[in-house]
Amino acid sequence: MSQKSMRYRLGVDIGGTFTDVLLMEENSGGLVALKVPSNRQNPEDAIIDGLAQLDSRHGIATADIAYFSHGTTLGVNTLLERDGAEVGLLTTKGFRDILELRRLRLPRANDLFQPRPRALAPRRRVAEVDERVAQDGEIVTPVERGDVLAQARHLIARGATNIAICFLHSYRYPDHERQAKAWILEEHPDLYVICSSELWPQQREYERCLVSVINGYIGARMRTYFDTLETKTEAAGMTCRIFSTKSNGGVMGLEAAGERPVETLLSGPASGVIGAAFIGRMIGDEKLITLDMGGTSVDIAVVNGEIPYSNENTVGDFPVLLPAVDVSAIGAGGGSVAWLDAEGVLKVGPRSAGARPGPACYGRGGTEPTVTDAYAMLGIMAPSGLLGGEMKLDIDKARTALATIGDRLGMTPEQTADAILQVATANIYAELIPQLARRGVDAQEFSLLAYGAAGPTHVFMLARELNMRRVLVPPTPGLLCALGCLVADLRADFVRSLWQDARDLSDSTLVDTYAALEADARGWLDRQQVEVTKTYLIRSADICYVGQSFELNVVFPDEPLSVEALRRWFHDQYELVYGFADRSNPIRILEARVQIVGVTRKPNFDDLRPFATVSDRPRSSRPIYEQGKAVDGAVIQRSSLKPGDRFRGPAVVEQYDTTVYVPEGFEVSVDAWFNLVGERLK
Repeated sequence: MSQKSMRYRLGVDIGGTFTDVLLMEENSGGLVALKVPSNRQNPEDAIIDGLAQLDSRHGIATADIAYFSHGTTLGVNTLLERDGAEVGLLTTKGFRDILELRRLRLPRANDLFQPRPRALAPRRRVAEVDERVAQDGEIVTPVERGDVLAQARHLIARGATNIAICFLHSYRYPDHERQAKAWILEEHPDLYVICSSELWPQQREYERCLVSVINGYIGARMRTYFDTLETKTEAAGMTCRIFSTKSNGGVMGLEAAGERPVETLLSGPASGVIGAAFIGRMIGDEKLITLDMGGTSVDIAVVNGEIPYSNENTVGDFPVLLPAVDVSAIGAGGGSVAWLDAEGVLKVGPRSAGARPGPACYGRGGTEPTVTDAYAMLGIMAPSGLLGGEMKLDIDKARTALATIGDRLGMTPEQTADAILQVATANIYAELIPQLARRGVDAQEFSLLAYGAAGPTHVFMLARELNMRRVLVPPTPGLLCALGCLVADLRADFVRSLWQDARDLSDSTLVDTYAALEADARGWLDRQQVEVTKTYLIRSADICYVGQSFELNVVFPDEPLSVEALRRWFHDQYELVYGFADRSNPIRILEARVQIVGVTRKPNFDDLRPFATVSDRPRSSRPIYEQGKAVDGAVIQRSSLKPGDRFRGPAVVEQYDTTVYVPEGFEVSVDAWFNLVGERLK
């Protein structure tokens, strides 16, 4: 096939240190990968740089790209670093302190001195509107145009550049919010105004209000980024639509993402889990614990046939009510800083050296010892460096950094580095075990799939502490999030709050509620204007026993809806989760939910193999110091391995996007899909 007739799919994951670029030729499945330094101030520039390198290095023109989906941490970093827009909030009279009061829960129940998180919209930029709708829809106090506009002017005078509106009971009766928005836009047409009932109409006033404020807080920066990205890629010759990955594991067009940027908050971790689940389905192993270890943290998820979801997630100090892939973060990564506490005990993390200055061995000015410096000191990572030799490592600077704490501990740099890795492994283990217990997971039944830049480097050290079935390292572990962008489907969630006792709910009301949700879902999919191979709907509801404080999300089978069927499905699910169900107890239906999935056409992955490094060196060896002793470890180039090959640790496998460390006690084989499969020697 000629170069001119080829069509490509592009997946990009914008991280804090590197922007991962993964390009696939649609017919052959052939892959091209790049890791481009991220640009914190102008993140779109890393994508443009990647496009230029694809052209100059590989002769792939931007105009030949037919599909482009990407994930970014811009939104979540804006929220975590508190440098977003000035948001004003309009709320019902009497509810001005809703963001300050929160849920009156301590983040840590045993810490009475925990500081109260600062509200994203401070009290001076919260205004009350004298309006009120009762919970049954009766208008107690009508909304007045003059009052709304006066309060909006007040917020603008206080510095608000956009306004979120969250009135009481608007999740079910949104007319007052919609009218207030229309009046404000008549007077201020360039203002960004968000209605909570349009964004996420779910009961829970604080959480619904918070989601609206977050959307405004990160919205200005995200919309500027999306607009700039479209302008620059168009100038570079790109003609296809651009998509952004979502927290729920799907994708949406940039126009929709600009209106609802809060839905992209957790898109990065979600993309990795999508890629991991895709690998699992491809090789027929759908029981996976995913381990995504980057520079700052380790993200874990449990994939048991399907991608796991949660309807309540926490980002920084804030609960986010929107559905998202269920990922838990552990504060330990390759850039985690090692330090000594007041008693002289070695600690690792949660503080990270970040991308700049980064670990000392990067030679960018860092002086504090990190996990990556320990890898370099012990011989796990070679001085020849990362990215196929493009990024050299300075072992002397790693040695100097490690000595800053090693001298105080009376240890050599090698002993210090070994201790750092042991502490880091213990940190991950201590956090991982409770996470698995909460999910009811028996680790022996699952494989541990590692990805991210440091995941494959550390996974066997963790597996040594766990009784896992096996370890999997996919062919492109450092680019799995970008792979997830390539294979993600269109996906959107819709919700309606019912909050009714099942005894008071008629079958017709239930059916009509889901029919309305499904109509909204299909309308959304049509507006995306993307060809899909098939469409399906996932219906569920949040249900609890009457008087119970916590609900259970129940996914419905493909059967006719009725209140009696709903009751039966809830009891069955409750018994499955908790081992008991009181089938005589009445239930309450809180939220009705529908998720629509438009399955995108998947490329051919028959030849998903590792990328050749700049110069594939023959198999060699080098000293590796680990667990208190020096051993001679084999050094293998990943691209030289083929299906059926086997080797034992100690060994280091080098590849473009990561380094895989296999300690003693493990045997590794290469399966038909070029995955490294590690098993403990008996």
